[in-house]
Amino acid sequence: MKASFLYKQSELENIFEVDPLVGLSTEEVSERIGVYGKNKLIKAKKTSFAAMFLLQFKNILILVLLAAAIISGVMGEISDAILIIIIVIMNAFIGASQENKAQTSMEALKKLTNPEAKVLRNGKREIIKSEELVPGDVVYLDVGDFVPADGRLLEVASLKIEESSLTGESVPVNKAVIDLIDPETPLGDRRNLVFMSSLVNYGRGKYMVTSTGMKSEIGKIAGMIQGTETILTPLQKRLDELGKILAIGTIVACAAVFVIGLIRGGDPLLLFMTAVSLAVAAIPEGLPAIVTVVLAIGVQKLVSRNVIIRKLDAVETLGCASVICSDKTGTLTQNKITIEKLVANGEISNVSDLKEKIMNGPEKMIVEIGMLCNDASIITGKDGVQEIGDPTEVAMIALAANLDFDKSAKIEKFPRVGELPFDSERKMMTTVHRVGDTWYSFTKGAPEHMLNCAKYYFSKNQIVLMSEENINDINKKNNILSDDAYRIIAYGYKHFDAMPEVSVENLEQDLIFCGVTGMIDPPRAEVKESIKICKIAGIKTVMITGDHKNTAVAIAKQLDIFEKKSLAYTGEELSKMSDKELHDQIDNIAVFARVAPEHKVRIVDAWQKKGRVVAMTGDGVNDAPALKKANIGCAMGIIGTDVSKEAADIILTDDNFSTIVSAVEEGRGIYSNIKKAVHFLLSCNIAEILILLIATIIGWLQPLLPLHILWINLITDSLPALALGVEKNSAELMKERPRSPKESIFAHGLGGRIIFQGIVLAAITLTVYQIGFVNFGVEVARTMCFAVLGFSQLAHALNVRSQKKSLFSARLFTNQYLWGALGISCALELTILLIPTFQLIFDVVSMSATQWFIVFIGTLSPIIVVEFTKLIGRIIRKKFF
Repeated sequence: MKASFLYKQSELENIFEVDPLVGLSTEEVSERIGVYGKNKLIKAKKTSFAAMFLLQFKNILILVLLAAAIISGVMGEISDAILIIIIVIMNAFIGASQENKAQTSMEALKKLTNPEAKVLRNGKREIIKSEELVPGDVVYLDVGDFVPADGRLLEVASLKIEESSLTGESVPVNKAVIDLIDPETPLGDRRNLVFMSSLVNYGRGKYMVTSTGMKSEIGKIAGMIQGTETILTPLQKRLDELGKILAIGTIVACAAVFVIGLIRGGDPLLLFMTAVSLAVAAIPEGLPAIVTVVLAIGVQKLVSRNVIIRKLDAVETLGCASVICSDKTGTLTQNKITIEKLVANGEISNVSDLKEKIMNGPEKMIVEIGMLCNDASIITGKDGVQEIGDPTEVAMIALAANLDFDKSAKIEKFPRVGELPFDSERKMMTTVHRVGDTWYSFTKGAPEHMLNCAKYYFSKNQIVLMSEENINDINKKNNILSDDAYRIIAYGYKHFDAMPEVSVENLEQDLIFCGVTGMIDPPRAEVKESIKICKIAGIKTVMITGDHKNTAVAIAKQLDIFEKKSLAYTGEELSKMSDKELHDQIDNIAVFARVAPEHKVRIVDAWQKKGRVVAMTGDGVNDAPALKKANIGCAMGIIGTDVSKEAADIILTDDNFSTIVSAVEEGRGIYSNIKKAVHFLLSCNIAEILILLIATIIGWLQPLLPLHILWINLITDSLPALALGVEKNSAELMKERPRSPKESIFAHGLGGRIIFQGIVLAAITLTVYQIGFVNFGVEVARTMCFAVLGFSQLAHALNVRSQKKSLFSARLFTNQYLWGALGISCALELTILLIPTFQLIFDVVSMSATQWFIVFIGTLSPIIVVEFTKLIGRIIRKKFF
């Protein structure tokens, strides 16, 4: 079956068996509801909150943590077990809560449908619930109505429909009862159709319903949202990877300590408890909480910068985005038609310059005609400024107001006494005004039509006959504006000695041509700088819009999105490209114009197949599938539809593209800080594993008791690690290239540094233990070992603040939270070492000044070693890179 826009009206009447003058009968409607179903969107099957909560435990790291909690409980470490379980449950609850919000996108789609419809049934006009509409129904449309179902137009009277949320078209579409023959006609150019959820902006119409519910265009989008698979974020992938590594490493290390100890004749019970304690210590149980808290703090920062994060890890994903696919209308532009150019007297003028000059002749007439031949209005009230009417006419009113023209005074002087409404065939509008004993007709419309109707030319305060030279000059100026994406409106007038007959033949012939204006939806002032920052950060910006190609390219050039070797494709051209052709060309394509929803999803998919992390910004219903398909979806908070907001991961409350830059920086900072926490936790845990493993292999008496391990693990895995997660962002963050989505969290030498620094910590601790054992006995040695391991790990937290810069750089005291955490942890460690009651519980003894001095040297040693390696690294990079 052909698409409905290709059929003639009579063919549709036969297909749907309906007389458009009578409508369907009650019996026919009942039968068709049984066949087609109700005109509503089918809700996606919901996952219960309980199921979402349980799914959080599929993460390997969470499962290992639960096992560690059980083991700790069996050992009698009830407080440690409870702490782990609380952290796991909180993490799962937060994750489930965020996922639960994603299920509301279908509810938002449902809200867009109009609850009532004016329909012709049984030969009578009725008002019914829109869900009761069926294919074949005849529906009436008036200004302010939402279109209740898709259909083919039967009658129109100056009908204009706002379809920007569906097609991306920035101005209302002039609808017409016409036949289209090209099956490749884009959605936005199917002027003989109306679409569910679009808004009647002007005029009235009558149409036959052809598609309802999930078969409508918006219904297809709903189906795409349901069918689009959710993508795991890079952070989730990294944590899964980390969980696997930790699980395997823990099992091997614990088994080695237990087996080697048995072979050497150790106490089986003590060895078992030590192995279990080591298992608990080897898993950084604070990591999920740290990740959650760090993300939550980042979210709070972004709220103050006009960003709402719907999922805690979404901002991290945006931080590693390498492509931003941005909608044009309302995202890169102001979504406000503005007149910027005026052409009169053979010259192109900037509107901003007109206020500085005395306006006479054609320039003044253009402004007055635009103001009077106009049905729009701008009202300023207690609720602010309200714009009523067609956006192009609102722009003409705004121009007059900016040039200090008083519309009320002009209307009083030039009262309207007749009119010819705009017609899509004539592409002109004319109003008749009386001034004393003289009547004027003011006309505005498409330049080519106006020139065909013009006999005279108003130039330099003189009215002359229109010449071929005049026409060529006007067309030349118009082409200049068109090439810069300006929408052109022409203006003319006539005068009469008596009230003229209000007819096209009388009013719109032999016009005096005054000139034209160029209007555009201008770019946001701050966007160009934001795109420049994105380029420095290695992020490619791609414009995806439903607007025309020339307009899109012109705006893209102004914003430096479209450069010398850039390409632009329309949705029609994209449809003819194979997946391989798109894959080969997509790196060079800066603009996609006249695209449909399925095109946007395909574009995002093509980038993802290139291995890129894709962010998609948008505001309309048509953006929702791509927002969900993208690794991270960013919806506009002010002009965005409910559908786009619910399908997205991030909402920009100020609709400001530059806000994305803030989110990118914060995302990169969060990932960097999480890596610091991982670096600190794992290097310390590796040290603990190595201390026990090496001591067991050598045959030394056990340097640390199970309780020592658990305590040190507790004071280092909590506050210091968390404080590292709130480091201030480095100025270098936005000068780095985006991370690859396949990049390991241990990339760029982090894994090597963790192992090396873990070895350093273990070597220092074992050295101190051996010095104490040889000189002071096993009890003092264990106490010194317990002290130096705790304090040296806390000192090591300062090392991991920067991978390259010295600890003693200007950033030494910028993280007050870290210094506070270190102070608290040191106080807790000293409490165990100095207070007799706790000494008894932890099986440690008091130390002499000499012993404390050895501990102090051991505590500083990791800083000395790491600072030396950083210095060597800086020298090598400076000399060879």
